[in-house]
Amino acid sequence: MDTPRTRSLGGSALASGVLALACVAATAPAAGASPLHGKTHDLAYVALGDSAASGPAIPDQVDANCLRSSKNYPSLVATSLKATLTDVSCSSATTAEMTAPQGTAPPQFDALGRSTKLVTLTIGGNDIGFSTIIGTCATVSATDLAGAPCKAKYNEGGTDGVQDAVNATAPKVAEVLRDIKKRAPHARVVVVGYADIFPADGGSCTSPTAPFAAGDFAWMRDGELALNAMLKRQARRAGATYVDTYTPGVTRSVRTVMTGVAPSRTAPCSARPAATPGALSGPTHHIQGTPASRSAA
Repeated sequence: MDTPRTRSLGGSALASGVLALACVAATAPAAGASPLHGKTHDLAYVALGDSAASGPAIPDQVDANCLRSSKNYPSLVATSLKATLTDVSCSSATTAEMTAPQGTAPPQFDALGRSTKLVTLTIGGNDIGFSTIIGTCATVSATDLAGAPCKAKYNEGGTDGVQDAVNATAPKVAEVLRDIKKRAPHARVVVVGYADIFPADGGSCTSPTAPFAAGDFAWMRDGELALNAMLKRQARRAGATYVDTYTPGVTRSVRTVMTGVAPSRTAPCSARPAATPGALSGPTHHIQGTPASRSAA
């Protein structure tokens, strides 16, 4: 999801939080996959996904077309596992880009093969149009700052437009997971959810950096939760593992590691600690022991 906050913070928070995936990959084999523990040094790892995986705005940027960082979560996981990484994640990618080129980037699935042993996937945010939703909410907020004008707009048809988009994306994600299994039949597949963007308690934090109406924060949070819940269901049905990077306890641990300060979950969005690139290269064991960060479907 290419929102302003995911570009500056979400990608970095996800990068740290998903280091727990190194433990998942090494110790929790999926059906048909061989255990990785103890032999990850020759692990062929392919990272698929959108900006939550590619890490735009995280130094150092190594791919201008995809806004991909050398310190995104696939890179950190690969380092932890001593794996050989092929990272084809690309900002703004949708499920369609798994089999279609994106700018100068070939289809992401081209990186998969029978020798692939681990695949991570973060996808769906752009399929539901989350960036457009964020932009719309910022635009309509001035009409009723104390209310929920964006929620009202997306419910004009009698149903929640975001939930409808999530429902429509579910079969696309299911197809992606089926195709991964066909193209990389020996791989462990890990679906990585999206880190939190809005206050988990549903509180409002209207500010120049979060220009949304007070009543829309909880609704937008619920939209992201619905997206993550769908991803978890599809992972379970496909026999893949789901890694939760949203859970408040996980996110609090992530931010504590990155900043040294345990933030309040009710703090204004603009006051939340921002991730620093240097913190991303820290030791992985700080987060790997967080049980909630290893939510297998």
